Amino acid sequence: MTIPARDWECAADVVVVGAGIAGLTTALGARERGLRVVVVAATTTGTATALAQGGVAVVDGGDPLDSPGLHVADTIAAGAGLVEPRAAQMVVAYGAAAVATLVQRGARFDHDANGTLRRTMEGGHSRPRIIHAGGDATGAEIQRALGRAAHHEHPGIVVLGGSTVTDLAVQAGVVAGAKVEDATGAIGIIHAPAVVLATGGLGQLYEVTTNPLGSRGDGIDLALRAGAAVADMEFVQFHPTMLYLPRTSGTCPLISEAVRGEGAVLRDHDGQRVTAPARGGDLAPRDIVARAIADRMARTNTQHVYLDARHVEGFAQRFPTITRLCRSEGIEPARDLIPVAPGAHYHCGGISTDRSGRTTVPGLFAVGEVARTGLHGANRLASNSLLEAAVMGDRVAEAIAAEDHVPGRARRRGGSLHRATVEWPACAPSTMPLADIPLRAVQGLMSRHAGVVRDEVGLEHAAGRLEDAWHGPALVARAIVHAALHRRETRGCHTRSDHPRSDPAAARSTTIRFADGMIITDDLEVPVHA
Repeated sequence: MTIPARDWECAADVVVVGAGIAGLTTALGARERGLRVVVVAATTTGTATALAQGGVAVVDGGDPLDSPGLHVADTIAAGAGLVEPRAAQMVVAYGAAAVATLVQRGARFDHDANGTLRRTMEGGHSRPRIIHAGGDATGAEIQRALGRAAHHEHPGIVVLGGSTVTDLAVQAGVVAGAKVEDATGAIGIIHAPAVVLATGGLGQLYEVTTNPLGSRGDGIDLALRAGAAVADMEFVQFHPTMLYLPRTSGTCPLISEAVRGEGAVLRDHDGQRVTAPARGGDLAPRDIVARAIADRMARTNTQHVYLDARHVEGFAQRFPTITRLCRSEGIEPARDLIPVAPGAHYHCGGISTDRSGRTTVPGLFAVGEVARTGLHGANRLASNSLLEAAVMGDRVAEAIAAEDHVPGRARRRGGSLHRATVEWPACAPSTMPLADIPLRAVQGLMSRHAGVVRDEVGLEHAAGRLEDAWHGPALVARAIVHAALHRRETRGCHTRSDHPRSDPAAARSTTIRFADGMIITDDLEVPVHA
C-alpha cells in the first residue's frame, strides 16, 4: 500500500502515543538515553493518571513487617490464577526505584509528622503500603511533575498535544512509524523505528465510567490492526465505589478505595452491611466487592448502595478532592451517606508484551493500562497500576535504547521509508460494508451485555451487532465480547451468571489476533519475539 496523503512529515527515534504516567515516563527515560522523542497525545493534562485518587503500592523498606514477597503474594491472590509470577516479582522489585525516580522528577508524596512516607491500606493488601500525594490527588501530582519535566527539563522531547495517531506504518513486518492527525487537522507522518502505545484504558466503551473521554481503547485498536496479539480482553475491572450521579452518563468520579481503607463501610438502603466479613469485607479485592454491590442492587431493585464515612475522623483533610466532589453534589461526607455504584474503571488485559514492553510486532511497544504484562491477571490489585506504569515506562525506554537498530536508524535513512514496502492497516474489503457503529451504540451494548455480570445470550447478541466492526471502539468491544464468550466460567472481574464457578482447567489466558476481518482466539500464550 502507498503512504496516504500527508501535509507534513518528520523523523524520530521513538514515537510515544499518550502523555500519562506511562507515556511520559517512557519519553523521559528515552530522552535521558539520548533518543529523539516525539510524544503524540490528545491531551497532556486530562489523562487517566491525572484523575487517579488512589496511590502507588510500593515496598521500599519503610515498613519492617512488609516485604516484596508479601506484595507479590497479594498481587497473585487478587489476580485469580492468571498473574504471571515473574512479571509480578519484577514490577514489585523495581517499585522502590521507580518511586525514587518520580520524586527525583519532582513528585511530592505525603509524609507524616516524622517525615516518613505516609502509608495506607487498600483492598486486597495485607499491609499498609500505599503512598499518596495530596491525600487523594496522587495522579494529579504525578501528572504535574512528569509534565513539567517533559516540557521544561527535557527540551529535546517534542510534544504534539491535541493530536491523534490514526494508523501505524509497517515495513516488512516491522513497525516503521505512525500517521498523525494534529491539532490543526493536518495529516502528518512520523518516521520512527520504535512506536510506544501508552494510550490508557477503554472505560468509555461503557455508558458510565471513571475514565476520561479519550479512554476508548485506541491503542488496542491500533495494535490489532497492525497484527499484534492482545490477551485477557474479557477482564474489565469495575470500581466498586463510583459516585452515583443519576442524571449523568459518561465520566463520573470515583470514591477512592482508600476511603474504605480508613474505615468507611458499605451499606444498603436499609442500613445493612453489603459485603461479607468472611471474604474480606469492604477491603476485599475489587471484583468481590463490585459483585456484592451489583447483587445487592439487583435484590433490592435499587441503582446504588451507600458508603458510610461519617465516622472517619478528619475526612475533609484526608480526602480533599472527594470532599469537594461530594459537596458539589450537595453531599456532606461528615453527616451524609455517599451514594455509590460500580463503574467501568480499569482494563486488566490489553496488548501482549514481554517484561520489557515488546509486543508480538517488532518495533511496537506497549506500556501502562493498554499493555498486558501479566501483572494483573484476572483482576488488578488496588494501586498496582501507577506502580506498573512507572516501572515499565523506564524498562521500555531501556529496551528501545538497547535495540541496535534504533539510535540513528531514522537518521541513516534521512527520515524516509522504503515507500514501496510500507503497509498501513487495511480497511474492510470493498465487497464488505464497513460497520458504522456509533460510540453511544457501543456503550449501550457493552453496558447491557458485557458489564459486571454477563451471560451467553447477552454476549451473543452483542457479538452479532459487532461482527462487522473493523476499526475503532467497535473493534475493541468486539474483542472483549469474543473473549468473554470464550471464557465459560467466572474468574476475577469476569462474571458469567450462566457459569458462576471458576474452572481450574480454564486458568490460562485468552489471546486474540485480528486478521482479514476475523477475530482469532486461542487459549495458548502467544510468545513475544525475542
